[in-house]
Amino acid sequence: MQHSSPLASPLARAGAVTAALALAALGLAGTAQAQEPPAPGAGGPGDIVSSEPTEFQYWPGYPADASAWKISYTSTSASGEPNTVSGTVVVPDDGRTGTRPLITYAVGSVGLGDKCAPSAGFPDGSTAEAPLINAALVRGYAVAVTDYEGLGTPGDHTYTVAQAEGTAVLDAARAAQRLPGAQERGVGADSPVGVMGYSQGGQASAWAAEIQQSYAPELDVKGTASGGVPSDLMKVAEHANGGESAGYIMMSAIGHDTAFPELKLDSYLNDAGRDLVGLAKDECTGAILEAGKGKTIEDMTVRNPLDEPDWQQAISANKLGTTKPSAPVFLYHGEADETIPYEQGTGLRSDWCARDVPVEWQSFPGDGHVQTAINGNGPALEWLGARFADRPAESNCPG
Repeated sequence: MQHSSPLASPLARAGAVTAALALAALGLAGTAQAQEPPAPGAGGPGDIVSSEPTEFQYWPGYPADASAWKISYTSTSASGEPNTVSGTVVVPDDGRTGTRPLITYAVGSVGLGDKCAPSAGFPDGSTAEAPLINAALVRGYAVAVTDYEGLGTPGDHTYTVAQAEGTAVLDAARAAQRLPGAQERGVGADSPVGVMGYSQGGQASAWAAEIQQSYAPELDVKGTASGGVPSDLMKVAEHANGGESAGYIMMSAIGHDTAFPELKLDSYLNDAGRDLVGLAKDECTGAILEAGKGKTIEDMTVRNPLDEPDWQQAISANKLGTTKPSAPVFLYHGEADETIPYEQGTGLRSDWCARDVPVEWQSFPGDGHVQTAINGNGPALEWLGARFADRPAESNCPG
């Protein structure tokens, strides 16, 4: 007997997404333990290392009308070495066998522990962004969702290291195109591809847009939809220091130290900093933010690593807007975003517009970080749908 969906009406859908994202903010989502996949094989980026059927629930007790596979696949680390990343591929069970559009979807911050990985929460509906992903499935799109490096695979998560995130996002699309079960349902090398993400996923998707032509030129990327993008991590850290979101600074420090061990994060930490790092590596975002609330960098360190040239170089290497994406972009940001300042979005818009990128910009007056994730999801999917239909992209760049 089929359940009647709690997401049957637009109002219910909005309320469900709000609740899911609120659960994530409290650290109550994504608590299933992810399994470790095998070590990388000899294949190239996007080659599948392992795959197994899984379930995708967009709400606890409500499976999507879709087939899903937990996969691990080969990708590329920030230092250019092959690594293995886990993820999930979901394809609607709608009987379609012709070429199907594919979205490679980058989630926002979930934490650093393997239990927080998107793939760990999909089977029981506890992954916060599952309702947003389901909105793509009901449009007939296949979706590949990376867990990023170190979430669900051995080692720590390289959080906010854009070089590792962008490759993981693009290689998830490659892996989906090579997955036999997805191929049987219309996903293949000729599938039009959209890149999408918000917050951390906004950074990951935007970086993917900038490197796609050089890293994965065979992908038929029609456009990228990125929201709430932390385009300049140094400025984001200045904003977060000592505030409600201060825990993100330590998460980012751990991520960069994981990608670049020569940064030697531990040599900067005091006892309080080591305690927070110990907690953060195994926890989800809500618990980390609670533990780091109101803390300054000086509270956690014997000296500030962001004052050092090697740290400044590593963090600044993630700055977006220096390379022209090869496909159009939909960029959106909440004007009242308390986590990623609005100027981060407008600055990236200006940088890309200056490079003649077709940018469609949408701001959300009065909306904070979470609300913009909800309100921007529909417009982002509509925009991608127009790109899949080969309609010309409009640009509202200033001037």
